[in-house]
Amino acid sequence: MSEAQKKRVKRDLSGWLVFNKPYDMSSTEAVGKLRWLYGAKKAGHAGTLDPLATGILPIAFGEATKTVPIVQDGIKIYHFDIVWGTATSTDDIEGEVIATSDVRPSREALDAILPRFTGLITQIPPAFSAIRIGGERAYDLARAGHKLDMPPREVEIDALDVIEHTPERARLSVTCSKGTYVRALARDIAEALDTKGHVGALHRARVGNFTDSDAITLEQVEAVDLAARDALLLPVAAGLADLPEIRLDARQAATIRLGNPVLLTGRDAPIALDDAWASLKGEAVALGFVEAGQFKPRRVILG
Repeated sequence: MSEAQKKRVKRDLSGWLVFNKPYDMSSTEAVGKLRWLYGAKKAGHAGTLDPLATGILPIAFGEATKTVPIVQDGIKIYHFDIVWGTATSTDDIEGEVIATSDVRPSREALDAILPRFTGLITQIPPAFSAIRIGGERAYDLARAGHKLDMPPREVEIDALDVIEHTPERARLSVTCSKGTYVRALARDIAEALDTKGHVGALHRARVGNFTDSDAITLEQVEAVDLAARDALLLPVAAGLADLPEIRLDARQAATIRLGNPVLLTGRDAPIALDDAWASLKGEAVALGFVEAGQFKPRRVILG
């Protein structure tokens, strides 16, 4: 069997690829390409990244897809450029210029305004976003020329710092919660500085426990054979580092895998946890919770 044929055999493959998504590739395209390269039966991603953005797009294969919501809920870090003086219809470089300003904020003015955008803040998402309005994606309605009244949302900004600043653009780093629109953040920072602005570049440096140091490029995946590609994957458990871990013995793991709860014993055994994951020798067995000293599985992860 040729290498090309081997790639097309659908495999029961499980694990995470921390993909460094290139510019001008959609998240859906990335999943499709990598699923094909790995010959995987099942794949998905943990959090959409705009085509014009680069950086961390965690790709889940097989049983790892069951843990996608955990990774999606993790902290995000973005590095982004604000281009001063122009607002666009999409709040990034892809849109048409809709307003301009001659104001170029100083570094001191930018530093002074950032505390307004930390903590719990309210955003109005860009019209060109994936939010559903009346069952349709906002970006489809916006492209069709509809004037949209985007519903505001609350998001959590943990940190917001200036990396570089020039009269024409500034680079910032933001640590934020799921659902934050960096394009809206850039737009609103510019407005608060009595000017206009849009995102000129966007890079996601972290999703949950996955960072740039874990990232694998498409070229790295394509450059090696199937066995070496498999070696690039992280285990299913790699996406669960932010949750409490419940370590099981073989008997308990067998019980959990049948969908049944187990009583946790030992001096440090927890009595109650809203969310946790159970492991056997470091491998993920199930997602669940602890109630009255019992671990109760919500989703069993097949070995």
